[in-house]
Amino acid sequence: MDLKEAMSARHTVRKFTPGSLSDTEVQSLNERVDKMNSELGLEIKLVRSDEAGLNAFAKLFMSSGVSDYFVLAADEAPDAEERLGYASSDLMLYAQTLGLNTWWIGGVFNKKHISELVPGKFVPGIVVVGHGVIQGVPHKNKPADKVSEYKGGEAPEWFNAGVQAALLAPTALNRQKFMLVGEGNKVTLSYAPGPMSGSDKGIVKHHFELGAGKGNFEWA
Repeated sequence: MDLKEAMSARHTVRKFTPGSLSDTEVQSLNERVDKMNSELGLEIKLVRSDEAGLNAFAKLFMSSGVSDYFVLAADEAPDAEERLGYASSDLMLYAQTLGLNTWWIGGVFNKKHISELVPGKFVPGIVVVGHGVIQGVPHKNKPADKVSEYKGGEAPEWFNAGVQAALLAPTALNRQKFMLVGEGNKVTLSYAPGPMSGSDKGIVKHHFELGAGKGNFEWA
């Protein structure tokens, strides 16, 4: 399975089997974290065997078996949240290629505990990773014409493929409040303001690039 295939296979999972990640899985995930941190100027960290990552409500009513997760951390910057969203998308899809499942959390993580793990860093969320009890289910998507527009003629195949990939991206509360506008080989991505909009924009951007092929277009 490659990252493009992982987009269709990956769904949110909130309950995980007991036991930890294997040494091989940890090594692979840490290598991917190092790659994202180096390329995007981030400080993401894989935390192991820690049951304190979620707040009390999430642990009691929403999840089970959560002990391993990525802390999405970076220095404060105007584009930090978008870069973290982009990297989180890569990490989730890469984890899926390893046979692992993930859960992106922006509202119910233990903020006090997480801040102690990465003091002084900006953290919009965490991504739980592990072996899911189930594989999850697809989320409901908006029609493509509600989230995209191509100006100046019929949309090329790469643009349509990118839009379909973007619709597979996980967004906060499954809002999918993005708009992709193409003209020639230029594409503009906008996202409605709101909680987690920066992270969502980065995730959608990564998915679109995988679907469309980065060599077929330029971001406007």
